Amino acid sequence: MNNVSTLHHLQPDLADGVRYYCAGAFDDAVAVFTRLADLGNPEAMMWLGSCHANGEGLQNSPAAAFALYLQAAEAGFVQAQTNVGAMLISAQGCERDLEAGISWLRKAAEQDDTGAQFNLATMLSSGKHVEPDLEAAAHWYRRAAEAGHYPSQARLGFCYQQGRGVEKNRVEACVWLTLAAQHGVGTALSALDRVYSEMSAEEKNQAAGRLREWRFKAVPLSSQAVLTAVSH
Repeated sequence: MNNVSTLHHLQPDLADGVRYYCAGAFDDAVAVFTRLADLGNPEAMMWLGSCHANGEGLQNSPAAAFALYLQAAEAGFVQAQTNVGAMLISAQGCERDLEAGISWLRKAAEQDDTGAQFNLATMLSSGKHVEPDLEAAAHWYRRAAEAGHYPSQARLGFCYQQGRGVEKNRVEACVWLTLAAQHGVGTALSALDRVYSEMSAEEKNQAAGRLREWRFKAVPLSSQAVLTAVSH
């Protein structure tokens, strides 16, 4: 038997570790993730970093979490790149490095990670840590919203309601705020009431048609380990 086959045979299934983690059996989860991380599995490094970040089965240590996220990020694991970017910007477990942090976020956002897209859009919208760019912010909110990211759907709805980075459009605002409100984004519901009260019958029909189309779209969302958000 060759070495690759031997490693594959001995390597526990990452899904086992995830099942342990979700069941609250953190010691068992850590054992699986550690073994896989030692074999170079970047997703296991990501999960192990989350255990350190949350103090689940391991000592709470932002520095240890950052080190593991960085290993996974450098190995190409996109969600770890998001975490590294957020932690560098927020100085969590590492020294603040805005240039490197934003670079990691952009790298992950361009690979369609919705957490990175949302964080990047939030910074571009507020002008925190970067020059404000409302059009770019709306672009990244849209990318994440179309992938089913509920907070981004709400933010995109606000953009259309207020004309921030896009032209005001009550139909678009209604569609995105409705999608966000249906998934518990409370601020979207109050904004939706205001938008809906201003819409014509034709606009309401257009929005209803768009929402019917959306419901036929299957938009998978990742169930990966909890991501670190940039404070805003």
